[in-house]
Amino acid sequence: MNFLTHLHLADISKTHLAANVAGNYIQAPIAQAPMELRQALWLNQEINTLCASHELTIELMEAFPVALKSIAAELMAVSFDHYLAYYWEEYHPEPLDAFSQKAYGALASFAAQGHDQYHPQSLLTLIPPMRSEDWLGSYTNEQGLRRALAQVAKQHPQAALFKDSHKIIDKMQIEIETAFRTFYPQLMAYSRIWSRKTPAEFLPSPL
Repeated sequence: MNFLTHLHLADISKTHLAANVAGNYIQAPIAQAPMELRQALWLNQEINTLCASHELTIELMEAFPVALKSIAAELMAVSFDHYLAYYWEEYHPEPLDAFSQKAYGALASFAAQGHDQYHPQSLLTLIPPMRSEDWLGSYTNEQGLRRALAQVAKQHPQAALFKDSHKIIDKMQIEIETAFRTFYPQLMAYSRIWSRKTPAEFLPSPL
């Protein structure tokens, strides 16, 4: 559910904005996706794998209370979007508001292509409220953080665990912010490298 992170990494790696987000919702094989989406879908997969397996993120997820271990990955993802928005000017030269409008436009264009296995309805239904309520910009404040957690809870089989989860995130501010500030620059570097090292089958054929 870390929309801002995937959009940011897509932008700095010069890959498809919407497809980097859509990868979290698509189950179909990347190799059969429309060619213009493949690289970004592959990048999304690599990003998610690193986030789940890096020693810094594993250590952070293990720091959450035992009762919340099953949703630790989701809490970490939303928290990372919050800190990315909060410190945005350190990670991107474009103002967050301007970037958000560009991202909303890209997502709207993606949605306009219609619903199919590579344009999943589960994502398409989120795009209008994301834009009208400015989800990306709202990550900077606690209200936006709580809204993001509530949205994740709606789609999670253990929704009840998210109740008051913002209080745990606030209590763990030092641990989460330290992990983010240490890990995220590495993730940015990996994303740029991956965009240059994408397997040939996920790249458009040279003219």
